[in-house]
Amino acid sequence: MKCPGQDTRYWRPGDIYEAPCPQCGKIVEFFKDDSTRRCKNCGKRVLNPRLDFGCAGYCQYADQCLQEMPPELLAERKNLLKDRVAVEMKRYFGTDFKRIGHAMKVARYAEKIIQAEKGSIAVVLISAYLHDIGIREAEKRYNSSAARYQEELGPPIAREILEKFEADPKLIDEVCDIVGHHHSPRPEETNNFKILSDADLLVNLEDAHKEKPFEQEKLNELINERFFTETGKRIARSVFQLEAF
Repeated sequence: MKCPGQDTRYWRPGDIYEAPCPQCGKIVEFFKDDSTRRCKNCGKRVLNPRLDFGCAGYCQYADQCLQEMPPELLAERKNLLKDRVAVEMKRYFGTDFKRIGHAMKVARYAEKIIQAEKGSIAVVLISAYLHDIGIREAEKRYNSSAARYQEELGPPIAREILEKFEADPKLIDEVCDIVGHHHSPRPEETNNFKILSDADLLVNLEDAHKEKPFEQEKLNELINERFFTETGKRIARSVFQLEAF
């Protein structure tokens, strides 16, 4: 069966259009499902300016459907997947705004750490959105939000969400692994785990500090001993207005 979005029988006026080549200015004709077209005048491969990803934003079979995808589109697919996961996390938690707010704050800090520490944006941010996804089921089943119950019950829920979006199996496995031990670091950890852990710890420290302020010496001790990345430590010291020692 052909994807309806690719079947020209379902196309409408405007699904074939023209755009200027950014290199030579000559007109390039595009079909709506073209990822790129080569300019007949100068030979430059031109990115489709109106490409609507739709299911290609998250479907693992999009490469087969759209043929070879340029790096710009591959990056956008990952962005769309993490955005879909964020929406699904909010839907899952419903009116539990505390849990939603925590996940979003962890994701924001993780995004600040990723670039300097060279982590995977897709893996880390999706892990940030889903790291506590087992809490609701833990409270229902065990009447507890203890870390061990989150780690037990979170991965199957995270996997179900990601499989629904047909995410890449390797990404699913890594995210579920992080969710399944995010409170229990191993002797050797991946860079993606370290970034997620630092972001989560930073949010948890902020919350604890608001309830009962830490002494500066204690904060520095926690940052030096429990944070994995230098970027995480630097951001934490900035948040708490500390000098390193």
